Amino acid sequence: MTNIAICAPATPITREQQAALEELVSAEFPGHRVTFHDQCFERAGHFAGDDLRRLTALLDCANDPAFDVVWFAKGGYGSNRIAEAAVAQMNAAARAKTFVGFSDCGYLLAALYRAGIGQSVHGSMPVSARSEGGREAIRRVLKWLGGDTSGVEPSLDGTTPAAAFNLITLAMIAGTPLMPDLTGHVVMVEEVAEHLYAIDRMFFHLAGTLPRLAGLRLGSVTDVPENYVEFGQSEEDIARFWCDRAGIPYLGRALIGHTSANRVVPFGLASPPSRT
Repeated sequence: MTNIAICAPATPITREQQAALEELVSAEFPGHRVTFHDQCFERAGHFAGDDLRRLTALLDCANDPAFDVVWFAKGGYGSNRIAEAAVAQMNAAARAKTFVGFSDCGYLLAALYRAGIGQSVHGSMPVSARSEGGREAIRRVLKWLGGDTSGVEPSLDGTTPAAAFNLITLAMIAGTPLMPDLTGHVVMVEEVAEHLYAIDRMFFHLAGTLPRLAGLRLGSVTDVPENYVEFGQSEEDIARFWCDRAGIPYLGRALIGHTSANRVVPFGLASPPSRT
């Protein structure tokens, strides 16, 4: 049995989203058990509770030896505000766990990976459980937790370490105490709801701050707002341009992003967890 704790380090989810995930797990994944922290449904302005409440809930889940996995309920913005304090207070039980999320929760995945705490995994989150496409993305995570690698990003070759981030999240992490050493990694990035000029700006920043990578892959870039004038380059043109400027091999596309096609990307070199 895999015991999965769910907390919300950024923004809240609803009871309907909780019910949808519980129904999916009960019907299709009897080897998993999900437990939602009450904090997932609280609200303090934009956030799922204030910083202290979100930090406390995360530590409740991470430091409890009864759980094997901590699954972040939703992104949205906010996990960066508690990430440093969280990794500083995690215990030996946390170091044996798998942590799953993406988007804004990439701040936490990065901090955990830097600190060598558990296994960071880019994967879809419980918030998506009410749509069929979202359920399919969630199934990939649940299958991976059970040892099935069919939902992993297909370019992973098992010989080169990898990491995956939302582009703006990675750009904001660079140069901060949350940034892990990504030297020799294949880094995958995706983005949602940003103008193409903003994507170019983020790549400019990363081109000057990333270490020597094994390569970069571009995931989905979706819901791009219309600008008053065309930027003149596509998202892939932008990625290629800045990779060339930085001397980073551009390796093509990846199946990650804010879409139902979002695949699982374990950080580093990782196999699915073994549970008894």
